[in-house]
Amino acid sequence: MNADTKAYGLTPDSQYVELAVEVFAMLADATRVRLILALRDGEQPVNALAEIAGKSAAAVSQHLAKMRLARLVSTRQEGTKVFYRLQNDHVWQLVADAMHQAEHSLGTAPNHGMTPHTPREAGE
Repeated sequence: MNADTKAYGLTPDSQYVELAVEVFAMLADATRVRLILALRDGEQPVNALAEIAGKSAAAVSQHLAKMRLARLVSTRQEGTKVFYRLQNDHVWQLVADAMHQAEHSLGTAPNHGMTPHTPREAGE
């Protein structure tokens, strides 16, 4: 088994499985996915995010607060404005992969075949 795979906990018995499920549950909301997409290019204030998401600032603030507790986003305050940004690139990659999967599910993405993702042997 690949040492890197084991080090990152990519095994069925990993201690991170339940936490990964919590991340997926946090992203199982269209507004939150839209917020992640909106934050891809950098931080934004709540009002701008509310406009992009098509929701009230109060509703977006509630979503962002949950996402912050889940460590998906972080904040910076400037005066009375709070700016949100992605905590890291991992959450963006999860959303991007889900969007690509959606394209494939609808048949709108080009078929690039299925390349098996097998772990490399250590030392390769």
